[in-house]
Amino acid sequence: MPGQTNRNTGSEAATAASRDLLFELVSGLSGVALAIFMWGHMILVGSILTGARGFDWLAGMLEKFYIAQPTVIGVIALFLVHAVFAARKIPVQLRERKKLMTLAAGLRESGKGWPQLPGAPAFAPHLESMLWIWQVRTGLVLVVLGSFHLVLMGLDVLTPLFGEHTGIESTTTLERVQGGLWPLYALLLLCVEFHASVGLYRFAVKWGVGKRLKRSVLHRIEQFMFWSILAFGVLTLAVLAGWLDPPLAFLLGNPE
Repeated sequence: MPGQTNRNTGSEAATAASRDLLFELVSGLSGVALAIFMWGHMILVGSILTGARGFDWLAGMLEKFYIAQPTVIGVIALFLVHAVFAARKIPVQLRERKKLMTLAAGLRESGKGWPQLPGAPAFAPHLESMLWIWQVRTGLVLVVLGSFHLVLMGLDVLTPLFGEHTGIESTTTLERVQGGLWPLYALLLLCVEFHASVGLYRFAVKWGVGKRLKRSVLHRIEQFMFWSILAFGVLTLAVLAGWLDPPLAFLLGNPE
């Protein structure tokens, strides 16, 4: 009957909407949790700025009190949850990726040929659209590089496969980075910080977390987070790669 069919259709649509809302919330909250973890992780890795002694002391404390082991397992699980739920919005098929590339190209060219009025800002591509496109692109990179890094850290923390004992230590960490993995970590650093800062910005806009602030203010906050943490990460990577001596080694009386 028509009435029954309409009710069934409306019920199915409501169920689908509720499911999509739940998936979006899980994706957003897991992304926020991962972003917060990554910033904390960056600070912990930044202990190398005090030298190998400071790095090993902090890593030893995390393992002694059984913080590192469950954290690695929890982050791997959280990473998988976020990847599964966020993947719903990632174009998988070739024709979808072509459409994404066409959209990005169109946005880049959208401001060309428009008359420029005196005193008016230049017409620019839609910020939200470009941020989403690049978040998708960095997300694809993170699925590959992030998985590799998590597996490597899991082997470090949970097995004695690397180094002389089970756990993270400065010797093997420095050897890996200086042995040729620094380009991988440089790309991972860039993608992580962009994906995390933009993800938090879009989460705040989408769920009204920053409704008292204008989008322009939220965007400036996002830019500050991105550039400040990226600069700290670049400095840390430079020390890990052996290009710079640990600038804060004097705090521990280290000779490094």
